[in-house]
Amino acid sequence: MKKWLIGILAGLLITVLAACGSSDDGTQSSSETKELTVGATSVPHAEVLQEAKPLLEEEGIELQIEEYQDYVLPNKDLAEGRIDANYFQHIPYLETQMADNDYDFVNLGGIHIEPMGIYSKNIKSVEEVPEGTDVLLSRSVADHGRILSLLEREGLIKLDENVEKVDATIKDIVENPKNLKFDDGINAELLPSNYDREENALVAINTNYAIEAGLNPSEDALILEGSESPYVNVIAAKSEDEDSEALQKLVEVLHSEEIQTFMEEEYDGAVVPVDDTK
Repeated sequence: MKKWLIGILAGLLITVLAACGSSDDGTQSSSETKELTVGATSVPHAEVLQEAKPLLEEEGIELQIEEYQDYVLPNKDLAEGRIDANYFQHIPYLETQMADNDYDFVNLGGIHIEPMGIYSKNIKSVEEVPEGTDVLLSRSVADHGRILSLLEREGLIKLDENVEKVDATIKDIVENPKNLKFDDGINAELLPSNYDREENALVAINTNYAIEAGLNPSEDALILEGSESPYVNVIAAKSEDEDSEALQKLVEVLHSEEIQTFMEEEYDGAVVPVDDTK
C-alpha cells in the first residue's frame, strides 16, 4: 500500500477515536451523557433540583426539570412514562396514590421533610382559638391524619386512640371541645388564598405552598410540625427503574453535603434534609 494512502487511513482512524472519546475540555461526549427528566413542584423541589444540576453534570447526567403546580399530574405522568421520576410527595401520599391508582412505583429514598404548618391571620395563639372556628385543610386524605395530630398535640381535639395517627380522618375525632368546623374540600395549592381571605380561620398549608406564598413556617405558623415527622418527601420512580444508575446517582447527589447545606441555609428550617428514608 502506498505511503500516502496509509497516512490518510491513519488520520481517519485518529479522527474516529477522538470523536468517540472525551472533548478537549475533558467533558464527556454527548453519547455518554444520560438525560434524566424529573417532575417536581416549584418550591422547594424544583429549586433543590436546580441546585443539583451542576453536580449531576459532573457525573454525566443532564437533568431536565418538569415543574408542576398540583399533586396529581406528577404521578400520572410518571406512570405514563412522560418523566423518569418525581420529587414532590411524602411517603403516606405516595402509598395512598399507589393503592388508589394501582401505580407500580418505588420509593428510591427520602430527601427532606417539610414541617406542616397551621396558620391564621387573626388568631395569635392556640389559647385564643374561639368556639366554632373553621379549620381548612386540603382534600388530600393522606394529609388529614398529619393535620389532626397537630391539633390533638395542642389540645384542640382528641382522636380515637384505636386509630393510627397517620390514618386518622375527621370521622375519628372523639372530642372537639371548641366545636371546630372542618372543611376538607380545598385543593392544596389554593389554601394560601384561603388563608388571605378567611382571616379568622385555621388554615393547614403544605410548606411548599406556604413558601411560595411568602410565608415563613418557622415564624408565621401558629402550629408547626416537628422534625420527627414521618412525612418524608421522596424520589419516586417506576419499579422497573429501581436499579437505574442515573436515578441512584440523583438520590446520592441530593443526599450530598452540598445539597443538604443548601436546603438548610436557603429555607431556614422550613425544609429539613434527611439522610435516607424508604
